[in-house]
Amino acid sequence: MAIRGPLSLKARAIGLLAQREHSRAELRRKLLRIERQQREREAAAALGAAAGLDDAAEASAEAEGSSDTGEAAVEALLDSLAAAGYLNEERFVESRLHLRAGRFGAQRIQQELAQHGLRLDAEQQAALHETELERAREVWKKRFGDAPSREAAEQARQTRFLLARGFAPEVVRRLLRA
Repeated sequence: MAIRGPLSLKARAIGLLAQREHSRAELRRKLLRIERQQREREAAAALGAAAGLDDAAEASAEAEGSSDTGEAAVEALLDSLAAAGYLNEERFVESRLHLRAGRFGAQRIQQELAQHGLRLDAEQQAALHETELERAREVWKKRFGDAPSREAAEQARQTRFLLARGFAPEVVRRLLRA
């Protein structure tokens, strides 16, 4: 049985993309972290267990100097993955929409995409807003049942719940009035 070394950065990236879609910014962050950890392990291995503190300071200075080359390698890898079709931000947006639309409102979905540096196109945004009342009704029914409450405190609790899920205030008002 042969002992294998650590996976290459490309193999790790493809492995991450095989699990689920990633945005370019998210994958860049993960790969930079992996690359930095690999550099630190290599520097620690080069020093050996008996190295002194002066050697450790020199190794960490070398590791920081090679971070620019690590970033360049990650960017080149991301470009090659995008060219090969492994990394596709449109596919990521579609995946995130499909995953989140059943549980969250348009505002929450747009905020989550903005954290990844992405936006919905006009068509996707319009489709999301068209179905928001229906989606809010399904989320509300799942959580609170079919019968609307007439108590002010309970209605306020339900309103806070739906607003926290990212549904528009007007949609929440229409839903709870009906």
